[in-house]
Parts: sequence; structure tokens; C-alpha cells
Amino acid sequence: MLYTRKGDTGTTKTLNKKPSERVSKASCQTEALGVLDELNSFLGLCKVKAESLAWRVDGKIAFEIIGDVQQNLFIIQAETAGAKGKTIKPSKVGEIEIMADEMENLMPPIKSFFVSGGSEQAALFDVARTLTRRAERAAISAIESGEISIGEHTRAYLNRLSSLFFALARFTNFKAGVKEESPRYE
Repeated sequence: MLYTRKGDTGTTKTLNKKPSERVSKASCQTEALGVLDELNSFLGLCKVKAESLAWRVDGKIAFEIIGDVQQNLFIIQAETAGAKGKTIKPSKVGEIEIMADEMENLMPPIKSFFVSGGSEQAALFDVARTLTRRAERAAISAIESGEISIGEHTRAYLNRLSSLFFALARFTNFKAGVKEESPRYE
């Protein structure tokens, strides 16, 4: 069965609770899990749309980069749910830093904010960036409320991940020859 009816009263089960204990679906932990799931689901769309991108960053095509991020988000979701021994390793943070740095080094320096868009794929990466920021805020809220505890490298990964998506958005437009549009503020 795809449903249990146990959540009909507005509660759910997480890994760090006894079988008889349930938490509110409005808890900070549940919100963080939901936003991480939303981000991971959206990345499925980004990945499918990125299949035609042939450029590589740190030896990986965009499809592979996104797939790796999705796998790491499952680790973060497990950790957020209370799974023991599941956490992001420092090397995972280093991997996305290397990719973001490589892309940034190949493009003109940033001189202003940019209007999202350009190409469809860049716009998708921009949405992924904002969803990542929301997931990070939700995780921090759950930490500050005392509902979860996640490792320092997991927190760093979430913080760097939005930078990776910003770099991917810019790089996608750069490779497509799409000029970045600055806000006019008029």
C-alpha cells in the first residue's frame, strides 16, 4: 500500500523516534525534510533537461554532477531524519568547491547581480539555487529549534550547493553564448 492512514491526524514518523512516537508534520524537522525532498525532486527535472549538455566540469557532464548532488541529498535527508552514521564527508564539500571554482575561472568576473534566465537550463539551475537556499534555512531552523543535529560538513555542503547552482546557471549561459542581463533598477 502507498498509504498507511497514520498521517491523517497531521503527524509523521521519523528515524530518530520510537515506533510509537510521531512528530507534527508542521515541525521544523519535517519542514526541512520536505524542502530537501522538494529540491531533490526538482533536480530530477534539471538532470533530465541537462542530458543534452556536452560540456564537462572537473571531468563530469552536468547530468553526472546533478546525479551526484541527488545522491548526497539522500545522505542529508537520512541525517536530518535521524539516521546514525549518515553525514556528508569533507571531500563532498571539496568536490563542489572545485567544480564551482573551475567554472568561475573560465567566465568573466561577476560585476553585478543577474536577472535569472537566459537559457532554459540556466533558469532551472537558478530555481535549484533558490530551493537550496530554502533547504539550508529550513535545516538551520530545525537545528536551532533543537529538533535535529547535523554535521558541520553537511551544513557546509548545503551552503556551497547554492554556489554550485549559481555557477552552473552562469556557466550554462556562458557555454550557450547567452549574455548575462544585469538588473536595470529603473
